[in-house]
Amino acid sequence: MAEHVSTIDAVRQKNVVIPRNYLLPFILITSCFALWGFANDVTNPMVKAFSRILMMSNFQGSLVQFAFYGGYFVMAFPAAMFIKRFSYKSGILVGLGLYATGALMFIPASMAMTFGPFLLSYFIITCGLSFLETTANPFILSMGPEETATQRLNFAQAFNPIGSLFGMFTAQQIILARLHPATAAERATMDAQALREITAHDLAVVRMPYVLIAVVIIGVFFLIAMKRIPSKADRDKSLDLAGTFKRLFANRRYVHGVVAQFFYIAAQIMCWTFIIHYGTELFTSPKYGMSVQAAEVLSQKFNIVAMIIFCISRFVCTFLLKYISPGKLLTVLAIGGALLTLGTIFIPGIVGLYCLVGISACMSLMFPTIYGIALRGLGEDAKIGAAGLIMAILGGSVMPPLQGAIIDQGAVLFLSGVRASFVLTLICFIVISHFGFKTYREYLK
Repeated sequence: MAEHVSTIDAVRQKNVVIPRNYLLPFILITSCFALWGFANDVTNPMVKAFSRILMMSNFQGSLVQFAFYGGYFVMAFPAAMFIKRFSYKSGILVGLGLYATGALMFIPASMAMTFGPFLLSYFIITCGLSFLETTANPFILSMGPEETATQRLNFAQAFNPIGSLFGMFTAQQIILARLHPATAAERATMDAQALREITAHDLAVVRMPYVLIAVVIIGVFFLIAMKRIPSKADRDKSLDLAGTFKRLFANRRYVHGVVAQFFYIAAQIMCWTFIIHYGTELFTSPKYGMSVQAAEVLSQKFNIVAMIIFCISRFVCTFLLKYISPGKLLTVLAIGGALLTLGTIFIPGIVGLYCLVGISACMSLMFPTIYGIALRGLGEDAKIGAAGLIMAILGGSVMPPLQGAIIDQGAVLFLSGVRASFVLTLICFIVISHFGFKTYREYLK
């Protein structure tokens, strides 16, 4: 009888998502997910904002994303080396410190009134975010049984879109709605003094939310610094890079996961960045006749709706993972994302915009699920392996400028440049569905 009870207890322990001894560390680290969610989604609308404020093309404006997500690529491997040598907690503190520093750099950048310092500020911010994500994701995976690791990461990641929603609201109500209504073309005809005053005003509007979030980050930094956060994954300080890389590159599931993550991040950033372009094109058409500023503000509201859908879907999908294998659910959602992308491209008017908003429901599961699948069974190699998955965020740096370039080219056959540009998103979902299906097929063996 005692042996039977012991077996039941062992099974229960395997099914626990967050063990009691990890509850407080889980809450503290999960708060960081919301912080980088804010940074990601207060930044996406800045592509359109900077294009107008500094009178740039869509391609030039999208360099915000190139600088922003380029920092993820550059810093991910150094971050992995750092946490391997020191600890997860140290990695989180460095990440928060860089994040706050980059945000505070918006003060001198706005005073310089040129684009370059803003790009540097975004790069420093995402060097910090790279530290945070490289550290927090595998840390959450390690906080309990491996059997529930993917579900645990999905739950923690569910708080990321809450920060994203706040970032989107900030972008709409505190930034876009308060910018001077003059378009880039109208600014080009102004005299130098008037243009300088308008530009200074708009850049001060952009600066304020970043300075405020820096203050919040500094508070979180000291809260985590003062709290002891144990980790069973910090015990092995040995470093065998040659052996680790050999094992990682030999693991086909991991390699395919990195590729899938590259295309997922690309799809996410393209959908959330260019929804404003899509909506602005629609609402400034003769059918609606809105001004550019009114159309941008309304389009950002659709972006917020997309994030609400994303947030709700994340919790729903986390629940569904109790009953459906990660690979199967990932495949179904990737196919759904592809179908909605086809609607975005080929269905004109408001229905096409609804399709673009609906894609967020399909994307909600993808990042943590790809992450969890790719790192499954890697043990200590997961610390270095996590860097590869964060470096895959480079997809958000490479693809948006390509989409911006397509938009700048204008109409393609019977499609506007904006609608045609989403063919890149379609390609991304095809790649993700392939990875999901391969994972599901492996699960069935």
